[in-house]
Amino acid sequence: MGTEQVRSGTAVPDGGSGTGDCGRAGAEAAGDGAELLDELQAAIGRYVVLPSEEALTAVTLWVAASHIQPALQHAPRLAVVGPTKGCGKSRVLDVLHETVHQPMMTVNTSPAVVFRVIGKNPPTLLVDEADTIFGPKAGEKEDLRGLLNAGHQRNRPAWRISGPEHKPTAFPTFAMAALAGIGDLPDTIMDRAVVLRMQKRKPGERITPFRSRYSVPELHAVRDRLAAWLTPLREAAGRLVPKMPVEDRAADTWEPLVIVADLAGGHWPAKARAACLAMTRHEAVQDEQTTLKTRLLRDIHRIFEQEGNKEALRSQDLLAALLADAESPWPDYGTKGLTAFHLSALLKDFGIRPANHRFEQGRQAKAYVRNQFLDAWARYCPTPAQPAPAVGHEFAPVRPGQGKPPVPPTGSLPVGPPGGIAGPKPTR
Repeated sequence: MGTEQVRSGTAVPDGGSGTGDCGRAGAEAAGDGAELLDELQAAIGRYVVLPSEEALTAVTLWVAASHIQPALQHAPRLAVVGPTKGCGKSRVLDVLHETVHQPMMTVNTSPAVVFRVIGKNPPTLLVDEADTIFGPKAGEKEDLRGLLNAGHQRNRPAWRISGPEHKPTAFPTFAMAALAGIGDLPDTIMDRAVVLRMQKRKPGERITPFRSRYSVPELHAVRDRLAAWLTPLREAAGRLVPKMPVEDRAADTWEPLVIVADLAGGHWPAKARAACLAMTRHEAVQDEQTTLKTRLLRDIHRIFEQEGNKEALRSQDLLAALLADAESPWPDYGTKGLTAFHLSALLKDFGIRPANHRFEQGRQAKAYVRNQFLDAWARYCPTPAQPAPAVGHEFAPVRPGQGKPPVPPTGSLPVGPPGGIAGPKPTR
């Protein structure tokens, strides 16, 4: 390879401007890269309401990056999550299906099929109802879960016994994937993903109805122009080393998107880096809150065990037990420590709410019923449910050492450029 020029922090081979002229035939067929990304962004924005302008930028670049994924070292995930049904998650997948490189829907696809389809030119996996793959009862989907975890980085094959001779065979796992589901996906996915936190549309927010008769041809036209522009640039894209505003795993995840933006030129390099910073910072805050809520679930689990796994605990007793742990964050939560209002707000996202409960001798009080916590404990607490539970003891007691709660999980996305834009401190 000859000498290189550096433009906008990106190494660009001789003969290229960073705007797509490395492959003149493809660029001439597709038109200017920046204008093409503008057109793609407008098309996506017509059919879905995304949580922010930065999110729309990220989805646009993620779609475009799928067309150069054979040249990439990392295959970023796109986590399309929302708190309830009706937030537009499936509509995002509909639009992606018509614009990404070789889409492959995996709602009902056998993991064995997915393993055999992925190769040197992998498809773009689109997984709806992804929360069912990672839930506590998803054991039959272990192969697909492992593939999605491993496929973020190149050269992480899955070994299986295959063929009539039962020989160990390495199956490639590297492929970009978009996963849509209710609630956060596991940290192993979220930490490797561009995250879209979808919400229901407000009354004044309008979108164009998605109709296959006219929507699909329009999106296919944009997709074909993307392929014509980017396919000839794959080799050049594989040599680019963009200057990233974040570090470590966040840089691995966002690098393909920034590469596409640098190839397009115009206002896209700045837009891509601004979106990267904004969305990774937002996820760092979300991760901090999620970690706090997970800590609360574990502490409540411990308190119920200490109380003999009673059917319910009065709200004031549960709150007092939480505040009694001086080493926990609860005495210092908010301005005056954790309150009953705070407790209810933190548990709301898990579908857990206090209710009137009748205790011994007919006394009634606001309380938290243990059965309400079982699903959340199974999903978010590190101690799994034990087999053959006794009645009233669905979880076998496992006491933390010296009566202290387990250490909270770590793994939030790193934020800020090297040397430092202020933001939540990443943990590893």
